[in-house]
Amino acid sequence: MSQQKQDLKHCFLKTMMFVCFLFTSSLLFAQNELSPRATYSDLFERVQWGRIYPDSKSFADAIPKMQPSEIMAAYKAQKDFKEFSLKAFINKYFSLPENHNAVYQSDVNAGIEKHLDTLWTVLKRNPDTATKFPTSLLPLPKPYIVPGGRFREIYYWDSYFTMLGLQKAGKTEIMKDMIDNFAYLINKYGFIPNGNRSYYLTRSQPPFFAAMVQLLTQHNSANKISDYKEVLEKEYNFWMKGASQLNNGQAANHVVKLIDGTILNRYYDAGDQPREESYREDYEAAKLTKQQPSVFLRNVRSAAESGWDFSSRWFADGKSYSRIITTDILPVDLNTLLYNLEIAIAEANKQSGNLAKTALFRAKAKGRKAAILKYFWNPEQNFFTDYNWKSRRLSNQITLAASFPLYFKIATPQQAKSVSERIEKDFLKTGGLITTLTTTKEQWDAPNAWAPLQYISIQGLHNYGFNKLANTITNRWVNQNIAVFKETGKLMEKYNVVEPSSKGGGGEYPLQDGFGWTNGVLLKLMKK
Repeated sequence: MSQQKQDLKHCFLKTMMFVCFLFTSSLLFAQNELSPRATYSDLFERVQWGRIYPDSKSFADAIPKMQPSEIMAAYKAQKDFKEFSLKAFINKYFSLPENHNAVYQSDVNAGIEKHLDTLWTVLKRNPDTATKFPTSLLPLPKPYIVPGGRFREIYYWDSYFTMLGLQKAGKTEIMKDMIDNFAYLINKYGFIPNGNRSYYLTRSQPPFFAAMVQLLTQHNSANKISDYKEVLEKEYNFWMKGASQLNNGQAANHVVKLIDGTILNRYYDAGDQPREESYREDYEAAKLTKQQPSVFLRNVRSAAESGWDFSSRWFADGKSYSRIITTDILPVDLNTLLYNLEIAIAEANKQSGNLAKTALFRAKAKGRKAAILKYFWNPEQNFFTDYNWKSRRLSNQITLAASFPLYFKIATPQQAKSVSERIEKDFLKTGGLITTLTTTKEQWDAPNAWAPLQYISIQGLHNYGFNKLANTITNRWVNQNIAVFKETGKLMEKYNVVEPSSKGGGGEYPLQDGFGWTNGVLLKLMKK
């Protein structure tokens, strides 16, 4: 056989193998992407209202034992019988997903580093395969790390802080796997959902994907930012959708065009119904507000997209959940993350040789940086705060979101100095930094503290030379984590840093242990 024919045959075989791969992949991921409420209609609502499970998320994640159409047929046939038991019906036709944390027993005597090393295994999930019957899980093709507890799936912004620890542990392979999973989600859905569940397909989370890629490629010559150029641009298009059609003073989706023509971003969930993972809670809360239910629920869902669910930061009066106005607010942290995304896209295009696009995104980043300094610096507070685009006023809610312009090196030296002084004076407590200066029952308020905000603040302060303060925060946070571990054998989702002997509180669910981003940040800070 001639060399040319051999080459043609080889090419044909490779093509057929690729086609077969695509076909089997489509079968693998041919899951029903209808959300549980859409799939099970009034059964879903009856389960949530009947409090069959203490946590609303449980049924949203439940695994059916037969096809949903068969379950619904059985439900319709039986539901009106006098002896019908909803709980017995659910137990017959559904099972709960496995609680991996429940089977793991930590060994405090082995020490914190051994615990962290073991937890990567406990929190790791193998590539998803299609279940026999469709669930709410959106299958991912590669391994990934979950936060833990009730959070049984990958979460978007959590994963960046988890990766900080994975990198320190030398686990760059699963870091790349997780980034590739996010790239898969962008290619499939046009964005990265809050988590890989069908009920999260209406919203994203703080856009840390570019920061993940930068982290992976930082000391790793095998990977380049340009490897992810297309998906970075796709994510950017998601956040900027509708921008070109806006007139001054208008908003659409995640984009707001201010009176002077400046374009900035907000959090915005595409849905306006109760969240399925918090269905009963949202439905009841909507009765207590003066807002239209659809407006209130979109604001609630949009706060969930922010990751800060919930905080006085989003409340019109700074204290009342019923007065939540998330979509009216331009968040300082979101816009710094999008600045970083623009920087990453510029670099990816530079590496790819597209100089025109490099210049375009550098200009976009330069314009956004100027807008951040104009609209988010609060001269009265000497601090970065959010901006209400409807009232055209800066928020007076003082939060750790102010650290993001330092983390991404946007702040001027004088602004960074002012932020550092305010952090030391008002935020620094016995166990680390409180999230806001407001004490409410919301979990993203004082006295609670969260690993991602500790790290963003610590690194932001280091960026501007405030090393003494950064090291003080580091020591207090690490000591708090270790003290709780020695007492409980656990690393928590959040901590009370005002009274370290007390647990973190608030929120819609019990305190979770595991915990992905706590583990990642702790290991990063211990191994600096």
